[in-house]
Amino acid sequence: MQNDPKRSRWNSPDHNPEEFRLSLVGHLEELRNRLLRSVGILFGAWCVAWIYEDKVRTFLTDRAEKAMAPILRENGSIYKEIITNAPDAFMIKMKVSFFLALLFAFPFIVLQVWGFIAPGLKSSEQRPFKRLAPFSLFLFLVGAAFCWLVIPSAYGWFAGYMSSFPGADLMQEAGSMAMFTLKGLLAFGIGFQLPLVVYILGALNLLSAETLVKYWRHGAVAIFFIAGAITPSNDPATMLMMAIPLTVLFMISAYAVKVTQRKKKRSEFLWAEPEEKSLDNAVESE
Repeated sequence: MQNDPKRSRWNSPDHNPEEFRLSLVGHLEELRNRLLRSVGILFGAWCVAWIYEDKVRTFLTDRAEKAMAPILRENGSIYKEIITNAPDAFMIKMKVSFFLALLFAFPFIVLQVWGFIAPGLKSSEQRPFKRLAPFSLFLFLVGAAFCWLVIPSAYGWFAGYMSSFPGADLMQEAGSMAMFTLKGLLAFGIGFQLPLVVYILGALNLLSAETLVKYWRHGAVAIFFIAGAITPSNDPATMLMMAIPLTVLFMISAYAVKVTQRKKKRSEFLWAEPEEKSLDNAVESE
C-alpha cells in the first residue's frame, strides 16, 4: 500500500474505503503485521505477568481457600495443594502467567483486530463501532468484576459436595484454583460483549428489532449454550451466573436496537424526497 499524502486517514470523516483497497498479498501482509503486533503485546504482558505470577496465584488461591474453608471444616476436611510431577511446577507457572497476560492484553488485541477491519468500512459503518468502543471496555470490566464477586459462591457450591465424602480431604492440583479464577474473569469479560454485538448488527441493519423480539426465546437458549461452553468449569452454577445477566443484557440491547432503528427510519423519512414520503405514507396506510 503506497503512501499518498492527499489520501484521507481511515478514521477521518471523509474516509473512502476504495482508497484503502489492497491486493490479496497486501491484505495478507497487513494481517501478518497485525498478528505480529498482537503476539508482541501478548508476549510483553506475559513477561510482566511471569514476574508477578507467584503473588497473583497465591492471592487467588487464598481467596478460593477462604471461600471453601467453612464448608470443609464442617466436613472435617482440609484443603491442600499438591504437585505430582517435577515438570508440573514450571508448567503451572507458565499457564497461570499466560492467562494473566491474556486477561490484560485482550483489549489491546481487540484494537489490532479493529485496525485491520476498519479501513474497509465507510464512515457511517465505522460510527457504531467508534461510539461503542468505550462501552466494550466498560462491559469487559463489568463482566470481570461480576465474576470476581460471584465466583466465591461457585467455590462454595463445589465444596458443598464434599459432604457426600465424609472425612475426605481436598487435594487440589497446585494453581488450579487460580487458573479457574483467571479463566472465569476472561470468560465473563468476553461474554459481556454480547449486547454490543447485537446492537452493532442492528445498527448496521443486519438484524432487525422485530427479529430479536420474535426469536428472543431462541436467543435466550443460545445464550445458555454459549455460557455453558465458555465458562471454565461448565457446571450449572457458574453457567447460570453468566447466562442470567447476559439474558437481561440481551433484552436491553434488543430494546436499544428498536429505538435506534426507529430513529434512523424517522431521520431517513425527514430527509427523503416528497415523492418518497408520499409513497411511504401510502404503503403505511395500506
